[in-house]
Amino acid sequence: MLKGSFKSLWNRAVLFVGGVWLVLVFLVWETNQLATALDRQIFLAVVVCGFLFTYLSGFVIEARHKKKQAGR
Repeated sequence: MLKGSFKSLWNRAVLFVGGVWLVLVFLVWETNQLATALDRQIFLAVVVCGFLFTYLSGFVIEARHKKKQAGR
């Protein structure tokens, strides 16, 4: 079983995965697959929004789990 609070474990996981995502984003960025400035803006918007959505969804899941546990 993992030790620690959900928030600390979630933050560590997101930081680790975020680092890997950063490397992948850099690789895509440097391969010149994004030809125009608009392509780059859309790419960054999708990556940032997706990362924030993933990060925040963890806390929504935690809240639903706590609510479910309190109902038992």
